[in-house]
Amino acid sequence: MPRELDEDDVRIRPGRGSRPRTRQRPDHAEAVPAVVVGVDRGRYSCRPQPWPDRLVAAVRGGSMRRTSVVVGDQVALVGDLSGTDGVLARLVRREERTSVLRRTPDDTDPAERPIVANADILVIVCAVTDPVPRPGLIDRCLVAAYDGGLAPVLCLTKADLADPETITELYRPLGFPVVATRPDQDLTDLHSLLTQRVSVLFGHSGVGKSSLVNRLVPAADRAIGEVNAVTGRGRHTSSAAVALRLPAGGMVIDTPGIRSFGLGAVSPARVLSAFSDLAAAAAYCQPGCEHLAPSADCALDSAVTGGGADAARLASLRRLLAARATPL
Repeated sequence: MPRELDEDDVRIRPGRGSRPRTRQRPDHAEAVPAVVVGVDRGRYSCRPQPWPDRLVAAVRGGSMRRTSVVVGDQVALVGDLSGTDGVLARLVRREERTSVLRRTPDDTDPAERPIVANADILVIVCAVTDPVPRPGLIDRCLVAAYDGGLAPVLCLTKADLADPETITELYRPLGFPVVATRPDQDLTDLHSLLTQRVSVLFGHSGVGKSSLVNRLVPAADRAIGEVNAVTGRGRHTSSAAVALRLPAGGMVIDTPGIRSFGLGAVSPARVLSAFSDLAAAAAYCQPGCEHLAPSADCALDSAVTGGGADAARLASLRRLLAARATPL
C-alpha cells in the first residue's frame, strides 16, 4: 500500500542569490597583461602585451562587472586569446591607474566619468579659426589635465588661416608646450613630444582633430567632417575613443569631439595643487579663500607683491578657477 506523503517528501531548493558560492576567488596567476585600445557596447578591444599585433575582444567577468574600464587601462585577460572572430576572452583584473582624464556631465553633477586612463600627455586641439577658439573650453581641459595627472600640450590647428600668436600669448605663462600646425608643414615638433609616450587628443568638434590623427598615424583612416557655415561648429566624426600606435613608438588616443566639459567634481584645492609655486603661498590664505580675485585675505597677491610669485601665473590660475566655476 502506498504511504501517505508528508512535508519531508517536499524538496525545497534554496533561492538563487547574488552571493558567490565560495569566498575563495581565483587569483588568475596565469592571466595575460593587455592594454584596452577600444570600447564598444560592453566589448573591450585589447592588445595583449606578448602579441603587440593581435587584437582580442573581451568582456568583464565575475567581480569586474562593476569596475570601470576605459581606453588606456592596463588589464589582465584569461580564456581564448587567439583573436578569432566570434571568440571572447574574459577581463579579470584592472591594474592601478597612473593617471585618468575625466569629466562630469555638467558642473552641478559630481559623478565623474573617466574617459581615458594611463595617458602621459593631454593634447588640447584648438583651431586658430573656423571654428573660432574657445578659451573657456581650453581652460577647462587644462584643469582636467592637472587634476588627472597628465601633462598638457596645446596644439593650434589651421595656423595657415590666422595668426596663432594671440592664443599662444594667453597660455605662455603656464609654461607648457604650444605647437601650431599647418597642412603644408610636417608635424616634427608634435612628433617629438608624442613619440614613445601615451597621449590623448581632445578638443571640440570641427577643430581638425581627425585630420591630425590621420597625419600622425597614416594607417588610421579616421573620418573627417566639415564645419557648419551657419553655426560655426563641426559634427562628430569619432563616436568612441580609440588607441592607435604611432609609427615611431608610443600610442595616441583619439576621442570624440566635445561640446561641453563639466568639472563638477574638481575642487579649487585640486586645481591649485598643479601650481606648485603658488600652492605654498596659498597656505597662508584665510580659511575658505577661493583665490578668485585680489583681496586682503588672499596671500597670493602678497606673494606677487613681495616677488615670491609671478603675476602672470597668478592670473592664469585665477582664470582656470573661474573656468571651473563659470558655465560654458
